[in-house]
Amino acid sequence: MTKSGLKLGFVGLGIMGTPMVMNLIKGGHVLFVNTRSKVPQELVDAGATVCTTPAGVAERADIIFTMVPDTPDVEKVLFGENGIAKGLSKGKVVVDMSSIDPIATKEFAKKINALGCDYVDAPVSGGEVGAKAASLTIMVGADEAVFDKVKPLFELMGKNITLIGGNGAGQTCKVANQIIVALNIAAVSEALVFASKAGADPAKVRLALMGGFAASRILEVHGERMVKRTFNPGFRIALHQKDLNLALQGAKSLKMALPQTANAAQLMQACAALGHDQADHSALVKAIEALANHKVAPDA
Repeated sequence: MTKSGLKLGFVGLGIMGTPMVMNLIKGGHVLFVNTRSKVPQELVDAGATVCTTPAGVAERADIIFTMVPDTPDVEKVLFGENGIAKGLSKGKVVVDMSSIDPIATKEFAKKINALGCDYVDAPVSGGEVGAKAASLTIMVGADEAVFDKVKPLFELMGKNITLIGGNGAGQTCKVANQIIVALNIAAVSEALVFASKAGADPAKVRLALMGGFAASRILEVHGERMVKRTFNPGFRIALHQKDLNLALQGAKSLKMALPQTANAAQLMQACAALGHDQADHSALVKAIEALANHKVAPDA
């Protein structure tokens, strides 16, 4: 499929979307793109065609991807004035790679299906690093036949690609992912702040822990961010707050408790109060630092 030069659309060219589009172009495909701000020049130089509206993207492309921040953004891009739905014709496929509400996703799928088109929810994990390296984890909710059709395109953007179930299942999996990531960031934050305030070198503590049972991708990547004070966003606290809110809303509807998720959400809320909501989610450590009146390391 990667040699067939498929006509693909992509709406949403932020931190994640831009490198994902670049990888699709490298795969030999024709890209029609739209975003609410200026399209990055690197995509234009690589051959992407800029469309003025999401509808324009849908008119020109056979498979249309979306990658925007939140549920209302997806709804607007799909069904708003000059939205993707206005440009669809029977047989096209819409693939939402945003991280949004699983319940809303099922409703969006029904509306797209009613137009004679297929819908796929395929949120990702891996951040900016994974998007650039085409190593994203992609969690998919779709009919199996539609998944098989789109999978070769996913393979240009990611490595761990799993069909979870029908529409909405991909988003449910992503919410679960965000619970685990948030709790791990909180754990690493507490450990490094504790070690640093106790007088140990947090950089050496991190290296020692990387060789034991406490090793994790969060300790490796975000632990390094905490020590080096590099909080430029790969994934913003504000977006992780949104995901944890989805988890807590879902838990309420399921009549269950997520106590540690609620705690992590409050720590992120504390970070927002301190003015760090646009920082990388590894900056959750700043909430623990405020409680300890001690920083893991001096700010750069």
